[in-house]
Amino acid sequence: MEFGQLRVGLVGTGPWAARVHAPGLAEHPGTVLSAVWSRRPDAAQSLAKTYDAVAAGSIDELFDQVDAIAFAVPPAVQAEIAPRAAAAGKHLILEKPIAADLPGAQRLADAVTEAGVASLVMLTLRFAPETRDWLDGINQAGGWRGGGARWLSGALLGGQYAGSAWRQDPSGGALADIGPHAFDLLDAALGRITEVLAAHCGAEDLWHVLLAHENGATSTATLTLRLPVRPTVAEVAVYGEHGYRRFSRSGTAAESYTALLDDFAAMVSSGISTHPCDVRRGVHLAWIVDQVRALTGR
Repeated sequence: MEFGQLRVGLVGTGPWAARVHAPGLAEHPGTVLSAVWSRRPDAAQSLAKTYDAVAAGSIDELFDQVDAIAFAVPPAVQAEIAPRAAAAGKHLILEKPIAADLPGAQRLADAVTEAGVASLVMLTLRFAPETRDWLDGINQAGGWRGGGARWLSGALLGGQYAGSAWRQDPSGGALADIGPHAFDLLDAALGRITEVLAAHCGAEDLWHVLLAHENGATSTATLTLRLPVRPTVAEVAVYGEHGYRRFSRSGTAAESYTALLDDFAAMVSSGISTHPCDVRRGVHLAWIVDQVRALTGR
């Protein structure tokens, strides 16, 4: 470990933890993967060994060895452990959704605020350099009247995430998994979302959502993880006084995670605890998901 590096503990050992979190933390100059904890000790031992980290025997043991915690676990598990981590003074890298429901998200945010620790939510698209450039151009131009997001995928039909119980749950699926990404980008491009005007969920976990923004713009989001669309369609567009501008997903999750860690290390070093993608952003996105569920009975 180099001087000044953040000692980060990883909670979770699933595909996302192994593919993105662990290598990202180990390779970033501002962080070191110090310890791993999982409810499956053998998995924690295996992943920790790969990166010369320690497999913690308990969550409290993990807390004792690190400055920050990165989560790669289901929302309900994150909402259970993350407030304890914040109370222990640990800075947090959170997955979306930050909790299984809105009350859980608010409790987590309250714990983070009370502790004064830094937090970031892993909104993969938002941290991509290409997305940041697109949003900068959108916000500088202004005058947008509406927009839409489409995320069409067959990720839950097969593959490494198809066995994820929280994603397969009727209240989860595309709404909980990719909904936060879509709502976040529409919100960032068009202004804060203030109301869910309409929502419908049909077959194949196909969601259609109509949103109102604070400046009078409206937008739509179409989401599914159960249609055999290859390659995945993940795009956002806005339209208004300056025509029509579209952005499609590009880059890799690893590149986005590196950008997140750049911001995270800078926040901790400078003592800053606020960021456009901090835990409060997670609560706002949880509120949108909660409104959609209320309209659809999910």
